[in-house]
Amino acid sequence: MTLQELQNQALQLPTGDRWQLVQVLLDSLKREAGLKPKRRNLSRLRGIAKISAVPGESNALI
Repeated sequence: MTLQELQNQALQLPTGDRWQLVQVLLDSLKREAGLKPKRRNLSRLRGIAKISAVPGESNALI
């Protein structure tokens, strides 16, 4: 089976099955590349969604 045939068949799968196939392929690539999930420090994101107040306006919800 050629890559093109495999792609065509994969595109005919139901959405859920395609997502599962994507996950299996990604996991396989990660194992081959020796990648390990990174633990990330979320504290560096603190304040990222903070909204600055416009002078003369209230931030209170009405």
